[in-house]
Amino acid sequence: MNRRPTPLHKGSHDLPVSPALAAFMTTAWTPSPLPPDIRVAGFEMTALHRNRLSARFPGERLIVPAGQLKVRSNDCDYRFRPHSAYAWLTGLTDESQPGHVLVLEPAGSTGHEATLYVRPRSPRTGNEFYQDRRYGEFWVGRRPDLSETEQLTGLDCTHLDRMAELFTGPQPPTRLLAGVDEALDKLTKGCGRTPNGDAELHSALSELRLVKDTWEVGQLQLAVDHTTAGFEDVVRTLPRARRHPRGERWIEQVFGLRARLEGNGTGYETIAAAGANACVLHWIRNDGPLPPDRLLLLDAGVETDTLYTADITRTLPLSGRFSVTQRVAYELVLAAQEAGIAALRPGARFRDFHRAAMQVIAEGLYEWGVLQVSPEQAMETDSGLYRRYTLCSSGHMLGLDVHDCARARAETYLDGVLEEGHVLTVEPGLYLQPDDETLPWELRGIGIRIEDDLVITADGARLMSADLPRTVAGIEEWMGLLLEG
Repeated sequence: MNRRPTPLHKGSHDLPVSPALAAFMTTAWTPSPLPPDIRVAGFEMTALHRNRLSARFPGERLIVPAGQLKVRSNDCDYRFRPHSAYAWLTGLTDESQPGHVLVLEPAGSTGHEATLYVRPRSPRTGNEFYQDRRYGEFWVGRRPDLSETEQLTGLDCTHLDRMAELFTGPQPPTRLLAGVDEALDKLTKGCGRTPNGDAELHSALSELRLVKDTWEVGQLQLAVDHTTAGFEDVVRTLPRARRHPRGERWIEQVFGLRARLEGNGTGYETIAAAGANACVLHWIRNDGPLPPDRLLLLDAGVETDTLYTADITRTLPLSGRFSVTQRVAYELVLAAQEAGIAALRPGARFRDFHRAAMQVIAEGLYEWGVLQVSPEQAMETDSGLYRRYTLCSSGHMLGLDVHDCARARAETYLDGVLEEGHVLTVEPGLYLQPDDETLPWELRGIGIRIEDDLVITADGARLMSADLPRTVAGIEEWMGLLLEG
């Protein structure tokens, strides 16, 4: 099939290319193939993932795009990260995936044949490789050719330009992971797509990822270990960071360096919140100073090259030692987290650990005289008065997304039960707003969250982030050793 040339992505200030230069650019290039024995990480697991998805939708075409580049400013794009479902099914996680599409075509009564539609390496016979700012090899790096992508993934691969051929002739029921690729959304309209198929496919892909296999747990542990190193980096740099008027950004970038050195980057925008900024749940401005008498709430996670992320929070005294008031507030949150962790086991309801943690918080607020109703009244569903000071849930699933499996149906996630292989966070917090007149002045402006990552085991849960201290004494000793070093 003859394909129409794809328009080049060029800048308004690009220099013109003369015929002589164009001809010269196509000559005298040495072949440079990829190593023949390379595979994507988790190669064997991706085939199992596709088989599990196939079994959920017999006789239906399934389309899972990687997604498209998004413009940040004029002709500059944001860094690309493929959609998590695409990564889970193909193992392809790098920045050469924009526009690529996995298609599972029904074959026989129950199975599917998988084809990956890709933009292969641009040949040296054209001009894309040195003129196209989005896809040119000399601009953004080498892409595999079709045969190399097949070696990487074990999938049949074809050129992305042939995607439209799918939608000619009789069409099987089709489910598209909609919203990931606008061009595909338009292309598939009227092709026999199953009503409400998008929601069902989204849900299925989330639910299939709820229980992590051994390889996935290993990747998450790797992310946690790198994150632990990043927290140590942060503590070591605190003396210098405290001297800068935007010390929070110093913290953010120190952690970001570790994330880029060890993995793909951060799994989400780092929260480096000092003092009252910690009362803002998703404080990512990170433009404040680091007063030595305040606490630093650091919520950060390294994302591995395979795109699995950690999600850990520590609240640290910027002086290295907690004040009396800070200690009291911190130990209440720690007691709540311990209660939540103790509630984790196979067969427990997902919401149990949150209720266990909030019971402790409600009791503590009542003892402080902050909560004017009994803990029992505060915990009633139609009351929830304690939530003025806690604001959100105490944890979530974790995996390829920091808030993983978000499209799973409530009965399989929020209202479901825990199973061996679930990986989740436990992260109770207290957010005592600086302008809250229900609080004594000494508590105002204190924000504390303690967050750890755990995997459900046969008889309970394993604390994956155990190498980072959580107790007051443990944090003070740990910080003292790192600051002295």
